[in-house]
Amino acid sequence: MISTPSLETWTTIGRLAGDHLWQSTLFAVLEALLTLTLRRNRAHVRYRLWLAVSAKFLVPFAALVSIGGQFGWRSAVSSVRPGLVFVMDASQPFSRQDLGLSAAALPTVSHGVANALPLGLLSIWLTGFALILAVWWRRWLQIAAAVRAASPVERGRELDTLRRLETIGGIARPVALVSSSSSLEPGVFGIAKPVLLWPHTIGTHLGDDQVEAIIAHEVMHVLRRDNLAAAFHMFIEAVFWFHPMVWWVGARLIDERERACDEEVIRLGSEPRVYAESILKACRFSVESPLACMAGITGSDLKKRIERIMKNHQTDRLGSWRKLLLTTMAVGCVAAPIAIGALNAPRLHAQSPQVSPGPTFEVASVKPNNSGDGRVFFQNQPGRYTATNVTLRLLIRNAYQLRTFRFRAGRAGSAPIISTSWPR
Repeated sequence: MISTPSLETWTTIGRLAGDHLWQSTLFAVLEALLTLTLRRNRAHVRYRLWLAVSAKFLVPFAALVSIGGQFGWRSAVSSVRPGLVFVMDASQPFSRQDLGLSAAALPTVSHGVANALPLGLLSIWLTGFALILAVWWRRWLQIAAAVRAASPVERGRELDTLRRLETIGGIARPVALVSSSSSLEPGVFGIAKPVLLWPHTIGTHLGDDQVEAIIAHEVMHVLRRDNLAAAFHMFIEAVFWFHPMVWWVGARLIDERERACDEEVIRLGSEPRVYAESILKACRFSVESPLACMAGITGSDLKKRIERIMKNHQTDRLGSWRKLLLTTMAVGCVAAPIAIGALNAPRLHAQSPQVSPGPTFEVASVKPNNSGDGRVFFQNQPGRYTATNVTLRLLIRNAYQLRTFRFRAGRAGSAPIISTSWPR
């Protein structure tokens, strides 16, 4: 029989989740400001920054802090630096002790209601997660059915153009080209073995240069592995479906990936006017892919894309100081949490020359509470401390002001609920 998590466990999970969402949101805002300084550079640089934001939602800083905690200093340290305390409190607002976010902070709420609330929130999250996956899976099956029904292309200008561009791009495994009777736009379907879906009616409306421009765009998607990156972020969107920032980051990823492909197509020699006309014709005779992980030709904001293509502004190369800035930030995002964990690790081997004696008690009384009243109660009086319906784990954590990631208990559920009081 699986036991229901205690209210204290739910509180701990809520704190960690809140801190992680706060850190990921703050990281996304900082990266957004950084992309503004790189707006004149190539789009693939900004795309990688947004991809890093997506990955941050999957990697909590608490995990890196815990890793750093395994490498704590082995010498005695008198106190933690105020700057470090400020950084930790700012990055973990929901774990601050002065907020009082614990099971004891809800003295007037019954245990039944308090335990039902986390289960209700978990049910809502699972429902949203399942619905999003179900919708995307249905769309994936529709595209897969269109690919299976398509006919392989064994000759023609489209296939010749594709093979020539694959050679230029350095693609070792040839991409399969299939002709479809569906209304889907030209696009790359699949991750491990990508297939280029080509509407059979669109070829009669395109010239040779326009066909080459569209296929070059799709070859860029294959080279960049955009379908894999899109599938990764779609998983992030499904997990954090309730967070608007995740969906906004997804839109930025699509915008920058299409812009990066546009820049490469023009760099390969396509005329901006011809390329813009080919995109407009593709939009006229086909519909956009319903999934971000099928990279097509008509994605992102079409009006802005056409304007950028026609203006054809030259992008700046990434300067030395910008490369240094990006490298420093990348290393810092990993090293800083590990360093914080190391600096704040328990000094298990630290020896103090003078050990102050612990507090002494005249009387300490611990007994089970059989009254049936489930309310959590704390009371501080001169010379006396009383706690009712409190687990031993919570008493120890509050007494020593331990953070969640620094406290390790025994087996879950092994600590009974007790009523305790003692003079001090």
